[in-house]
Amino acid sequence: MPKFTDSITIKVRAGKGGAGCVSFFREKYIPRGGPDGGDGGRGGDVYIEADYNYYNLSHFFRDRTYRAGDGARGRGQNCHGADGTDLVLKVPPGTSIVDEDGTIIADLLESGDRALVCRGGIGGKGNAFFKSSTHQTPRFAQPGMPGEEKNIILTLKLIAHLGLVGLPNAGKSTLLAAITNARPKIADYPFTTLIPNLGVLPLKNGTSCTIADIPGIIEGAHRGLGLGLSFLQHIERVRAILYLIELTELDPRYNLSLLRAELAAYNPALLKKPYYIVLTKSDLVSHGDMQKRRDALEDPRVIVVSAQNGDNMDGLLDIIETLMEESVASA
Repeated sequence: MPKFTDSITIKVRAGKGGAGCVSFFREKYIPRGGPDGGDGGRGGDVYIEADYNYYNLSHFFRDRTYRAGDGARGRGQNCHGADGTDLVLKVPPGTSIVDEDGTIIADLLESGDRALVCRGGIGGKGNAFFKSSTHQTPRFAQPGMPGEEKNIILTLKLIAHLGLVGLPNAGKSTLLAAITNARPKIADYPFTTLIPNLGVLPLKNGTSCTIADIPGIIEGAHRGLGLGLSFLQHIERVRAILYLIELTELDPRYNLSLLRAELAAYNPALLKKPYYIVLTKSDLVSHGDMQKRRDALEDPRVIVVSAQNGDNMDGLLDIIETLMEESVASA
């Protein structure tokens, strides 16, 4: 399985411009030919383009330096050197490009979005350019200019409509597999999910909802503990949030406050997104315990489900549809 990479620093270098040519016209019976050195070609540019065929940045993991083609030298008979080949690096939609000084170069949200990150150097002028009435035989030409060179940071923030947020082993992967086409790894131990998973849920109105299973959050995640910041960043772009809390927990209210506190510490704007609380694994507790823990949350936006045996899943699908409508209205 390829390594999942959602943040990486790479070096990009545009092509160098080609040197101008020093040349003089030579032909039989024309002893005093003038300068005919052509200009050098322009160096290639470096672009970064979003492409839906890519889902993470792991293809940059091995090679960290990328360079566009250099411009060719000018030639005699006023021949212009060929321009260098542009370099286009592909990234997943949702990738931010940041300069090493922290300047945001671009945010590529849609497949096909493209950003110019390094300009190629201009080609040097050949000696034909410098010919004048007072300087009939220039014996010099310009060198090509170097292209731009940068260290840039690529950071992927998954684009999803709905984010599943919960403590480790809260049932996020099981729920995602139950309602979408995703097939995440599911096991009965914490931190089963080590990378974000995406699934697509068809909606009744003919559209679809992309759902992201964000790997388990623990207390201190905003400081990098557990799976930490590397996956909290993926919740930033979602339109709405489902907080998943398993009913086997004795104090679901504490778990909910912990999740919200971690999101608020990372980005307070996350708490303003439409949400619903999903109490999972209802098949593992009695009806009395289920009702007691639901009441303890003191929030009307609660639904109790079991993805394992399908209890109340239709109700959850209706809630997701409502959340999507709310998110559009509040956008």
